[in-house]
Amino acid sequence: MFTIGIVQDHAEADIAGNVRRAERLVRDAARRGAQIICLKELFNSLYFCKSPQSDRFDLAEPIPGPTTGTMQALARELAVVIVVPIFERQAAGVYRNSAAVIDADGSLLGVYRKMHIPDDPLYHEKYYFTPGDAGGFRVWKTRYATIGVLICWDQWFPEAARITALMGAQVLFYPTAIGWHPSEMDEWGRAQVEAWRTVQRAHAIANGVYVAAPNRVGHEDEPGTAGITFFGHSFIADPFGRYVAEAGEGEQIVTAQCDPALIESMRRNWPFFRDRRIDAYGPILKRSLV
Repeated sequence: MFTIGIVQDHAEADIAGNVRRAERLVRDAARRGAQIICLKELFNSLYFCKSPQSDRFDLAEPIPGPTTGTMQALARELAVVIVVPIFERQAAGVYRNSAAVIDADGSLLGVYRKMHIPDDPLYHEKYYFTPGDAGGFRVWKTRYATIGVLICWDQWFPEAARITALMGAQVLFYPTAIGWHPSEMDEWGRAQVEAWRTVQRAHAIANGVYVAAPNRVGHEDEPGTAGITFFGHSFIADPFGRYVAEAGEGEQIVTAQCDPALIESMRRNWPFFRDRRIDAYGPILKRSLV
């Protein structure tokens, strides 16, 4: 048995302040028994992709770097695993939407770089982020469990979940920054939240894994627009897709105990991996079959 925690909080323009808040919340999650703790997507800044502006590349930092260094020290002190999603400067002109995975001894196990990059109104991520490299899906054997990390837009793609689960992940973490365009909230708000949650619960069922999705909360302005209201509703689901812990729309820490025996039982009784027809799946490698 192991316990996971996800942190749902807001962000401000003060990078150092965001990091300090995250430290406090990680400590709180650890006090509640969490052994593996995941922060939200791009946790230490406002969601800057609302507008394409070249000076916002200055928000990026290397991995390892100052923020991951702070979290490594915290992980070592608390003996917890921390998933740290930040804006990574990999090289001049190569910037990534990344998540560093830090083990309970403070060691940097590796980095996941977001594979699927969206481009929508107020989500101008293709301007900022180089996609993760081919073969970029990864898992890490941490002190407490084997985990996979995928980021936000990745959560809509069953292929990403399946590959990461096949690699041995017991938990899929999906750090997220998703919200409403204020003009659409009345008509589409509830449907958008439920679609976001449902697709990830389906990944839990189809792959016999736990899924944990920490989202951000709060309204973030952007000049010339109505901004984005991040809707929270972070959750943890078990391999049957059942909510075992969930949040509302405010700052909240969500924790849940995970049982590897349930993963084993699920996969024995619903053997989706056994019954896959890998000989027939070649067409999925084509962009369109029409």
